[in-house]
Amino acid sequence: MAFTTSARERAALVGLVTSARRRVDADQSLHELAGLADAAGAVVVLRMLQERPRPDASTFIGTGKVASLAAACAEADVGVVIFDNELTPAQLGELESKLDRKVVDRTQLILDIFARRARTREGKWQVELAQLKYLLPRLAGSGTALSRLGGGIGTRGPGETKLEVDRRRIRVRIQSLQREIDQVRRRRSQLRERRQKRSTPTVALVGYTNAGKTTLFNRLTNEAAAASDALFVTLDPLVRRVRLPDQRELLVSDTVGFIDHLPHALVAAFRATLEEVGEAELALHVIDASSGERDRQMAAVRRVLEEVNATAVPVIDVYNKIDLIGPDERRRLQEAAPTAAVVSARTGEGLAELLERVTAHLALDTRRITIAFDTGKEFDRQQIARLYRVAKVISHVATDGRAVIEAEVPKRFIERLTTAVSEDLADAQ
Repeated sequence: MAFTTSARERAALVGLVTSARRRVDADQSLHELAGLADAAGAVVVLRMLQERPRPDASTFIGTGKVASLAAACAEADVGVVIFDNELTPAQLGELESKLDRKVVDRTQLILDIFARRARTREGKWQVELAQLKYLLPRLAGSGTALSRLGGGIGTRGPGETKLEVDRRRIRVRIQSLQREIDQVRRRRSQLRERRQKRSTPTVALVGYTNAGKTTLFNRLTNEAAAASDALFVTLDPLVRRVRLPDQRELLVSDTVGFIDHLPHALVAAFRATLEEVGEAELALHVIDASSGERDRQMAAVRRVLEEVNATAVPVIDVYNKIDLIGPDERRRLQEAAPTAAVVSARTGEGLAELLERVTAHLALDTRRITIAFDTGKEFDRQQIARLYRVAKVISHVATDGRAVIEAEVPKRFIERLTTAVSEDLADAQ
């Protein structure tokens, strides 16, 4: 969606430097917050960093700083003040009162962007669930805040009507959404079981938002999924089939981008989507090689993977956007991470090597076997077709209604074969 300057909310960004947080970290986080504000449709006209040993329990930044912030906001005609932290309900109410303008925190801003991006029914359910869980404890004493809900950041998703209902009705809505999402989780689980029965391995793309996951997904799958420099373009998971160089097939899953301080409520709401990562045979961690923040971003991705219990999944680090860095930086990157893949999803550089890495990894779970089939039986013909989909066929000899196939087969598929196998396989076991 395109925004004109006149139509965009004028925003002030506020960050905090504490004894536990360096100024350079606060600066970097505030820079990222500006990108989030832009993604939500705001134009940043004021930035403020406050230094204090710890957050103020009442106003987060202290009464004196709030007064100077209020004056600066009035002078810059600010419509919304965005804090680069999660505020307590009491802090939110106090700041709304003293600043006399809309106040949102980092969590609410991210939820707002997700509400803007959600397209499918499932995505909208998950965002609404996260928003309602966030808003429920903040409804007490929020009459002033609600009176300002004329639109803009913090008001997308459930909408003004739903926010004004009492706690009981909100809890009923939360329960209803949770039931719907639980059904989605069950359907996804059934689909995964079916894929496992077909022995089609799944590779999940994970990474920080705007690392280039969807561009890489499109390259690998020949799809045309929406990709841009905007944050959180992909909310709804995409799963597509890819044929490897050895003719085996796999499924590639594109997932929602992660971010530092991703709201817990959002991770919980999107658990049905993120479970795709935990059930994958392999995860490709897509990293923006051109970002000066890549170490922090990589750490944020690992934290989210821990939260969704996906740390047991093997990971290949994929440094993307190498077309944006110089040869010296590329050499340093490869020396520092020799086991990582180095690619440009935009130009296609390094993708052949990446696929070879994926193929090599998945081939670790195979065994070369020889199997005899009765081609007069429908079931055996189906098994032959399945073998060609999931295995690398070495030889196929057909004589007198009998087919003998030698192939490199995934071990998990061997267990499901009910036709007779050769004596060689029996000896090998």
